[in-house]
Amino acid sequence: MLADLADATGLTAAYSTALRSLRPRGTGHDPGRVITDPAVMLAHGGETITDLAVLRDQAEVFGPVASTPTAWRPLADVAERARSSLRPARAQAREAAWPQAAEHSEGIPAARAAGRVLPSLVLDLDATPVTCHSEKEQAAPTYKGGFGYHPLLCFPANTGEATSGRRRPGNAGANTASDHITVLDQALAQIPDAHRHGTDILVRTDSAGSPPDSAASPPETSA
Repeated sequence: MLADLADATGLTAAYSTALRSLRPRGTGHDPGRVITDPAVMLAHGGETITDLAVLRDQAEVFGPVASTPTAWRPLADVAERARSSLRPARAQAREAAWPQAAEHSEGIPAARAAGRVLPSLVLDLDATPVTCHSEKEQAAPTYKGGFGYHPLLCFPANTGEATSGRRRPGNAGANTASDHITVLDQALAQIPDAHRHGTDILVRTDSAGSPPDSAASPPETSA
């Protein structure tokens, strides 16, 4: 169960600590659980926050699940400072999860390209338009003639995890160097120390990720 995995890796507890200010003392739902439950819901095929009702109706499996308004409140109240504190919480959970996964296999899966095994950790960086069918906050026309968002995301090809991302309006550039550098720095910070140091790391991107500023700027996180 994903909810149990979040507990076992310490993610729920770390989120609770990071978001402690959002919970009055001794009242309400644990904010760590409130933030984790929507992720569990999405992984099980949910599409909107109201789909938390599926988890809520199975309390014997998922435990107490916050109501939709209660679940929405911390998501709306999480400011940039709080989001910054959530990133180390995720990195801490990966420090626990990756070694546990390696114990049950031959280590982190190898990435492949053209049928060849790549002997390194591979980070894929790409911006992808996301369509909105109505007016939304920060939604804007995209360079492909659509309307919506243009987030920039980073996934390790070895594990398929979403290590970092930057929500951007639809009119954000595909080749904005500062965004690529920020997302890559945040992705490297999510890699457990044992794999970030002493391991070759290959960053793959299309031509949008190779403007001079991006190619010339080394990541802030040592690799």
